[in-house]
Amino acid sequence: MKRHTVAVVFSALGAATLAFGAQAQAWPSKPIRIVIPFVPGGSSDIVGRAIGAKFQEILGQPAVVENKPGANGGIAAEFVAKSDPDGYTILVGSIGVFSINAALFKDLRYNPVRDFAPITLAVTTPNVLITKPDLKAGSLKELVAFAKQNPGKLSYCSSGTGSSDHLTAELLKQMAGIDALHVPYKGGAACQTDIMGNQVDFSFQNLGAVTSYIKGNRMKALAVTAPKRHPQLPDVPSAGEAGFADLVVTSWQAAVAPAKTPRDIVAKLNQATVKALRSPDVSERMQQIGFDVVANTPEEFGKFMQQEVDRWTKVVQRGNIKAE
Repeated sequence: MKRHTVAVVFSALGAATLAFGAQAQAWPSKPIRIVIPFVPGGSSDIVGRAIGAKFQEILGQPAVVENKPGANGGIAAEFVAKSDPDGYTILVGSIGVFSINAALFKDLRYNPVRDFAPITLAVTTPNVLITKPDLKAGSLKELVAFAKQNPGKLSYCSSGTGSSDHLTAELLKQMAGIDALHVPYKGGAACQTDIMGNQVDFSFQNLGAVTSYIKGNRMKALAVTAPKRHPQLPDVPSAGEAGFADLVVTSWQAAVAPAKTPRDIVAKLNQATVKALRSPDVSERMQQIGFDVVANTPEEFGKFMQQEVDRWTKVVQRGNIKAE
């Protein structure tokens, strides 16, 4: 009797194991939701939709893009962090969502390192140090020299307190030991307009957003925050050339899944996302808008994300920057 019971139990366990294995192998068996933490039309939305458009072809299942803006991306991030770790909900977000928020907000309701399984660092784009047309400084070194000779007289604008462009300027201030007045805006467009109108002295803006203005001589470009010159602005020196090798800053977009998502599913998500990003049409589109495709491994992105959290936490603490 006991032998019969044991046999039945093991038979049931074996059937359950086989069923679970078949379920895991069947992934994906339904559409994959891509959550975007901002409104349609922004960088995260563009990248997320470009990736999702390829999922039907690559995975045999479509992607459903869902925009959940609010709280600097925190609403979407918390939603995905608390979603089932089954590979059917992923988040495509920015440097702010995955690193700066952790440095800036003490009451953040998610931890980017602990609550997510990295999929890939999708794309990056450097910032460009731009100045008003009338500014006499013609290089990064000259700008720093002028700021030291005239402490507090220069002003710089950003797309908002705690934004990537704000913290890049703060990083320069800390590295060079200079002082300048921060003028935060609600978005980069207004900042760029006032730079062109000679209302603000300088700013760091995403390369793709200002390239046409630079080429049209509506603003000056002194440096690109990249290890080397960028193909779209070959005449603009890198920060390293100007003597600021540590002023390498990129604005980036990445994809994650909820923590505890099975490794094999994360691996498949990585393979699909990388294939989508490296497809000729997506890669060309990313290049046209100023993005450099990275599409690395989950391990590489996880390490990078931790480094970014650590880096911006130090900048925020040293600058005593408070969220508005």
